Amino acid sequence: MTEFEVVIGIEVHAQLKTKTKLFSTAANNFGDDVNTNVTPVCLGMPGALPVLNKKAVEFAITAGLALDCEINLTSVFSRKNYFYPDLPKGYQISQFDLPICGLGHLDIDVDGVTKRIGITRIHMEEDAGKLLHQGADGIAGSTHSLVDLNRAGTPLIEIVSEPDMRSASEAKAYMVALREIVQHMGVCDGNMDQGSMRADANVSIRPVGQKEFGTRAEVKNLNSFRSLERAINVEVKRQKALILSGGTVIQETRNYDDATQSTTSLRGKADAHDYRYFPEPDLPPLIVTQDWFKTIKEALPEHPVAKRERYASELGLSQFEIKVLMGDIETDTYFNAAILVNTEIAPKEICKWVVGDINALLKETESSFSKTKLSSAHLAEMVDLILKGTISGKMAKDMIGKMAETGDAPAKLVDSMGGAQISDEGALLEAVKAVLDANLDVIEKIKNGKKQAAGFLMGQVMKATKGKAKPDLVSKLIFEEVKKR
Repeated sequence: MTEFEVVIGIEVHAQLKTKTKLFSTAANNFGDDVNTNVTPVCLGMPGALPVLNKKAVEFAITAGLALDCEINLTSVFSRKNYFYPDLPKGYQISQFDLPICGLGHLDIDVDGVTKRIGITRIHMEEDAGKLLHQGADGIAGSTHSLVDLNRAGTPLIEIVSEPDMRSASEAKAYMVALREIVQHMGVCDGNMDQGSMRADANVSIRPVGQKEFGTRAEVKNLNSFRSLERAINVEVKRQKALILSGGTVIQETRNYDDATQSTTSLRGKADAHDYRYFPEPDLPPLIVTQDWFKTIKEALPEHPVAKRERYASELGLSQFEIKVLMGDIETDTYFNAAILVNTEIAPKEICKWVVGDINALLKETESSFSKTKLSSAHLAEMVDLILKGTISGKMAKDMIGKMAETGDAPAKLVDSMGGAQISDEGALLEAVKAVLDANLDVIEKIKNGKKQAAGFLMGQVMKATKGKAKPDLVSKLIFEEVKKR
């Protein structure tokens, strides 16, 4: 049987985190009422002229620098002509032969092996609107469609990779790494479920050893890591079956359906000449001065690679902790806000609560670090109380649920939960003696070398003190009293 090699290139559209759209003053917000964030420019009204958003340019250059791209200080906007109901002007303002960023690269890690994926270009363009299909079963069963133009004109960068990926797992790793870049550099929120970052996968296969590329099919608008990986595997399977049965792969755009695990043809894949690109007559060439470029470089946020290294070497975080923080910008932002509240607390002491109990609680309650009432300042205060011995770890575990629910400060909750941790040796000794008197058989087990049996006694003391006993002191007293008996 013929062995095939998979060839994958990915085009990623990332919405930029500007306050307004690329060429108009309309708000760049997600989730607002339909057709409320529009201006004559968004609607393509005659005589309405575009004015370029300066911040969008800075974000595009920031992304380019983070991906080691060549930055073109002179670039040109072009009209990409095509008809679609959610494109009022009948053309999209994009960049074609002179984009803002040229060749770059992104290193990915797959099963412990680092691979470099080339970046062909990054160009700026405006987004189209959104069709809202009415009826059952989405587009297939819709009776008609409505148009929401809130998204029309939203600033995008399109990041185009070289066809350097050879498996769906490599493609997923590329998307994960790219999302981390745009999130931590502050240019895109990376919310794939909201469509602010979405991928088109160009997939082809060729016999192993063949240098020429096979005919590619483009699978559009993949908005999760799972759908990207699944769609590629499904499309590769389809192309293999087609070729082995004597068929021919045609260049086309395809849609992926996760429910049926299949791709279906949408339309023939257009080439550049089909769009009749020509320079946008209403916008002069974009010229970035050396001074402006220097200002952008000096204001660059910390690169994710450098941040990972700092977290490990300076903060002493584990690779698991780093992975959790870097994998979600909200989690990382919350953590960094918390460690600034009290710089005398070791960041690792705060991190273990962020990536552990709090992270689990927020997932369980379907909340997030940006929405929770448990503020980063209150977390730092709680950890400080633990380190001072005012509360125990068990008390803290109970406390975080109450803080997330009420937003109350830890000091207030200490009183409502029955007071601080019991650290008085005399008071604890009475509780320890009472537990030992009631469990003479356990004392014998400890004397016979089964020291782990002390855990049962510890639990009984904690139960008797309603979880407020200081654990290390209880353990010390238990072994001291056992020796006396």
